[in-house]
Amino acid sequence: MDKQTNKFKIRGGILATLGYLLSPASWYNDLLINIPLAYLFAFPFGLISEKLFTPFMIIGYWLTNIAGFMLMHYGVKNMTSNNKSSYSRKEITKDILISILYTLFVVLLVKVGWLKFPFEYFR
Repeated sequence: MDKQTNKFKIRGGILATLGYLLSPASWYNDLLINIPLAYLFAFPFGLISEKLFTPFMIIGYWLTNIAGFMLMHYGVKNMTSNNKSSYSRKEITKDILISILYTLFVVLLVKVGWLKFPFEYFR
């Protein structure tokens, strides 16, 4: 194996691991990683207006899931090939559709009151 191949495999492994941690493929990621990241993402918008908190939490959650799928997919492709690989339109569409389903779950959590703007927990 040459240095270039090793470089792609190492980089691919790191990207795939980060993607796995962000993607819905890991059972714990929502509770421990994606929802807290989405919460942090939405917090500054909630300080501007509490009405902005929920939509930006959804956007943040959606972005973490899409980033997870893309990193995982791109990382695995790098690990299994000897050159840079691309991310097809079909693969991006599939990842976005899956993320939309998970987004609906987060909206449900907000609607039933399990996820709120931080200051609302202390009222």
